[in-house]
Amino acid sequence: MNFIAIFELMIFLLNIMLSFVIIFRERKSTSSTWSWLFVVNVLPILGFILYLLIGRGISHYRIFKDRKRFQIGFEKQHSHARKAYSDRAFLDMMRKNPVIGQLINMLYVEEKSIISTNTDVKIFNDGREKFDALIEDINRAKYHIHMEYYIFRMDDVGQEIYEALIEARKRGVEVKLLIDAWGSNKTKMSKFKELEELGGRVAQFFPLILPLINPRTNYRLHRKIVVIDGVIGYTGGFNVGNEYASVTKKFGYWRDNHLRLTGDIVYSLQHRFILDWNSQHHFEITQGEPYFPDAISQGHVATQLVTSGPDEDKEQIKLTYMKMISGAEREIVIQTPYYIPSDALHESLKLALLSGVQVKMMIPNKPDHPLVYWATYFHAADLVKYGAKVYTYENGFVHSKTLIIDGEYASVGSANLDYRSLQLCFEANVVIYNYDIAQKLRNDFIKDLKLSRALTLERYEQRSKIVRFKEGLARLIAPML
Repeated sequence: MNFIAIFELMIFLLNIMLSFVIIFRERKSTSSTWSWLFVVNVLPILGFILYLLIGRGISHYRIFKDRKRFQIGFEKQHSHARKAYSDRAFLDMMRKNPVIGQLINMLYVEEKSIISTNTDVKIFNDGREKFDALIEDINRAKYHIHMEYYIFRMDDVGQEIYEALIEARKRGVEVKLLIDAWGSNKTKMSKFKELEELGGRVAQFFPLILPLINPRTNYRLHRKIVVIDGVIGYTGGFNVGNEYASVTKKFGYWRDNHLRLTGDIVYSLQHRFILDWNSQHHFEITQGEPYFPDAISQGHVATQLVTSGPDEDKEQIKLTYMKMISGAEREIVIQTPYYIPSDALHESLKLALLSGVQVKMMIPNKPDHPLVYWATYFHAADLVKYGAKVYTYENGFVHSKTLIIDGEYASVGSANLDYRSLQLCFEANVVIYNYDIAQKLRNDFIKDLKLSRALTLERYEQRSKIVRFKEGLARLIAPML
């Protein structure tokens, strides 16, 4: 047997072994399994390399080694949450809408997501306003600043925040910053030298072994969380960078949703940050008491933090989206930059449409990731065939991840309606059980409609042959996007 024949046999056997791993060991979804089987068999060597870099599953216990650390601050969260069940307005809300009660219970039982009924919520949909407010809160910090972002650029906006963190550290404020190694791969750790020399701590989530290479590249810390003194929290869709705060040539105006929160919900954000920080085993936090103060600002909004990641057995945010969609009686409003849903999520929206529920969705009019965009375009157009009203945002790039049900309650956060967010990334959303806030988000959507264009079936059918080809390719590998 010659060398080439031996090599071909080795490749064949390797592919067979890898196929068995994908099918029986990784326990991926059926669609994801078929996508990977297609890649590794059509592109034998390249497919194998791609699988090693971005396809392998991830273990919960390899990330969070010390189970006891899960309890940091949890008891305090739980004791404060008991107040919710003596709140008459909260109990009346659950009686009027049983779906809300079911959702609250599902998130608590499955994820230990604590309900807060004293949240105060401020919504930002303009990046400059969000960063100005954040810097002002950083400048007022007295004890600690905990911050995690998927993208943290050291451009003008990044420098503004960085300088505020340095000044805070000079005042004696504890500063911890966690950035995703892939999302922030253009930001060198040496840029944080001054902050670290002052005693601040900066860590990367899943550091890269070599530039742009990591066996866990596919699993990204996509959360955007800031906690200040344990009493103020931020979360939502804005990363840190110039494009999120100004009009750029590539994207135009960046339209997003971000939340500033006070109340018991900040305990949940703090708990999540500590878990994420400790997962990297870099100057770990072992005591929770200093980070969960008794003095908490009072609001009147009921909220719940829901998080998910590839380390978990259940896709909590996907289940949350599906539960909200299934409970809609009149209207579902969605803003998302990426709509590449699982079959179950896509079918749940079709079922709502067939049941007479109005579905209104807004997506971008341009790609930031080409194949991702064309997969979004295809799936959104498929909903149009069932009666959905889909719009493309023409004023720039819509990045908001917002779901509003019947104008009564909503979800805002970092999770897109796609495979990557719901299966592969570490995400965080806040479910807001409040009519006024839901109406504010809905009114913002209506304002955006004036800057949008309807995606009709006639418009969709006019797409070019090259676009049709891109759609076909995107659909085929959608579970990997």
